[in-house]
Amino acid sequence: MSAKVCGTNYPTSICFIVVNEFCERFSYYGMKAVLTLYFLTYLHWDHDLSTAVYHAFSSLCYFTPILGALIADSWLGKYKTIIYLSIVYVIGHVVKSLGAIPLLGNSSIHIALSMVGLILIAFGTGGIKPCVSAFGGDQFQDKHVSERMKFFSIFYMSINAGSLLSTIITPILRGDVECFGGDCFALAFGVPAALMMVALVVFIAGSSLYRQNPPQGNILMEVCKCIDFAIKNRWRRSKYESSRKHWLDWAEDKYSKRLIMEIKMVLRVLVLFIPLPMFWALFDQQGSRWTLQATRMNMGFGAFSVKPDQMQMLNPLLILVFVPIFDLIIYPLVGLCRINITPLRKMATGMVFAALAFGAATLVEVNAVKTVVDPAPAGKCLLQVFNLARGDVHLRFPDGEPFPQPIPYLQDPPQYVTVPLGAPSSNFSIDVRLSRSSSACDVAFVQQEAYSLILHPSANGIQCSLVQDHIKKDDKGAPLLRFLNTLSEAVSVTVGDEVFPVSSDYSVSANKTVERGEYNKVHCSFKSKTCSDLDLGLLDFGASYTVILVEDSGMMAAHKMVDVQANDVHIAWQIPQYVLITAGEVMFSVTGLEFSYSQAPANMKSVLQAGWLLTVAFGNVIVLIVAEGAGLEQWKEFLLFAGLLLGVCIIFSIMAYFYTYVQPKQMDNLYLEDEDECEGALQKKKEESESIQLKKADKSTRL
Repeated sequence: MSAKVCGTNYPTSICFIVVNEFCERFSYYGMKAVLTLYFLTYLHWDHDLSTAVYHAFSSLCYFTPILGALIADSWLGKYKTIIYLSIVYVIGHVVKSLGAIPLLGNSSIHIALSMVGLILIAFGTGGIKPCVSAFGGDQFQDKHVSERMKFFSIFYMSINAGSLLSTIITPILRGDVECFGGDCFALAFGVPAALMMVALVVFIAGSSLYRQNPPQGNILMEVCKCIDFAIKNRWRRSKYESSRKHWLDWAEDKYSKRLIMEIKMVLRVLVLFIPLPMFWALFDQQGSRWTLQATRMNMGFGAFSVKPDQMQMLNPLLILVFVPIFDLIIYPLVGLCRINITPLRKMATGMVFAALAFGAATLVEVNAVKTVVDPAPAGKCLLQVFNLARGDVHLRFPDGEPFPQPIPYLQDPPQYVTVPLGAPSSNFSIDVRLSRSSSACDVAFVQQEAYSLILHPSANGIQCSLVQDHIKKDDKGAPLLRFLNTLSEAVSVTVGDEVFPVSSDYSVSANKTVERGEYNKVHCSFKSKTCSDLDLGLLDFGASYTVILVEDSGMMAAHKMVDVQANDVHIAWQIPQYVLITAGEVMFSVTGLEFSYSQAPANMKSVLQAGWLLTVAFGNVIVLIVAEGAGLEQWKEFLLFAGLLLGVCIIFSIMAYFYTYVQPKQMDNLYLEDEDECEGALQKKKEESESIQLKKADKSTRL
């Protein structure tokens, strides 16, 4: 037995295991927190592909624990499995971090490095998942049951503490630290890689203190072999023998009655697991769809603002708060109302709460997308007009009147209208009239694009120029800015860390994202005229602005136009959906683990643990299928998930109604029966041995 913490029955080795788990969970959740935005803004994938790959990775992380359990139980043991797969884990993190360095090749190399890194991380984190907690439990002697239970509570707290800190810190490293000219994803992935290295070093440092049990053989393989034999034996012999009471009874020819009875008990629970993946399909969207939703919201809290990927920290924070509240207050109060709160009823209620969370997310999404400008459908384009001609302008198109009313000088805000093209691309000659003069404006449009038509005076009347617009909101919720220069010489404007060079004579600068904030003294420079500090006011989350630079009494002035409205739904409205989903997790996940543990024989608990983890994996597969195949608007997709989970909850409730709980006494009887069976077999062998000995003695006497 390893050394003990002074004055307690806690072995010192658990300190290394708890620290290892904290660092490992920090590395996993820290990397995962910024993963969706990495796909969007660094690899430039669309929302659906980013969501699909995110959930494919999450699914793989919950399929690989079976592999880790097989290696540990059948070959290497828990200790060596944790060491070797942690090395794979570290390599995956390093490769993933290298993929986020722009200097290392082109986008294809970045994608390849990212995918290889994620696969290695999935094998690493999944492989050690079933080993670390069990290895911690192995450090206690059987008589220290209460200490072992407290260890698992501390272990669970270390998981949530690592998750909480990482989901706060890594988005800050991504967004507030600039490297290679943009968000520092290399650092945001590098710090979790460093924490995983620390986790490995800490775990190895405690090697001399660990209590290590040799591999005992994998019960999961034994279960699979028994089921396989029962099916094959039934197929071969059912034609010649009468049917047995249960299909698993066909394995009695080779396997013990106790093993068969235990498998029957486990299968009854696994059947109940069939509807459970739908809960995880909703739960795991916190890091994908809910993060994408946050990018379209107002993230400001006065002078402070949060990042869209930081909202995920609410879940581990609320977990730490809700677990004691539910255990000490809510469940006892419900019990006082004489309501029988069985584990399966808790789980069904947890499903309802998760569905309500997605109902709340639907309401938020419906309001959040009101400021989004949708692209034009096929055969049409979007057009807005900047009238700088110092008078009301009338536009006449060859077909139709998209602008039936005159357009005022410097109309704010401009309005996008849909222009029918009748073809994928089309050339137009637009008749532009100001007072009694008119001009022809020849332009070319492409379907589903957005444009700004700039009208300005010239010696020959009114001239026009067409500029392609960027109407998509920034994937990180930042404001988008460009400048239109009406002056006769080039200008350079500095906004925050961004410099906007603008050519002369009604030229337009490139679109650039800037930090959200008040810009009351913006520096500008050009040759012949005095340039005072420009007042741009508030550049808000998700908005797109065109700032028109004009001359006013020999000075430069700025006229700000809003092309796309700012996000007007505050991110605090996401808090109710996080509260609901976390309450659902406490009732569903924590209770589900306790239920699985109580309903399985001692040597079958690992089988149910594997089944439980597979429900998480299949839940992510469901999201993967819906994200790639449904093609729904986001709020409709949220509503679909909520409806599906409510339907599944009804099915699960019916199944739970007919489920008969296994009581501890039944477990004891099972073992007593098995002991009687073993004693009978031993007695029979003893009698056979004595009979053989008597025969030998009799033969010897005759000789």
